[in-house]
Amino acid sequence: MPQQSKYSDSQFEGIMHDIIIALEKHQANRDLSLMVLGNLITNIFQQQVGDNQREQMAEQFTQVLLKSINGK
Repeated sequence: MPQQSKYSDSQFEGIMHDIIIALEKHQANRDLSLMVLGNLITNIFQQQVGDNQREQMAEQFTQVLLKSINGK
């Protein structure tokens, strides 16, 4: 998701690489990968985002994801 970040490229790339390696290690197909990533995102929202911000933040995340996959 192209966006200005407070995190370094190397930190971001390292974590993304580790996640991809884990999915490949388990030979996760598209559906399983999306299920796992969806559950991971849900867990992050439930554990790290307050109830009063959760829906708004999820909507923002969804909009950024849609822009990303549509190339905008």
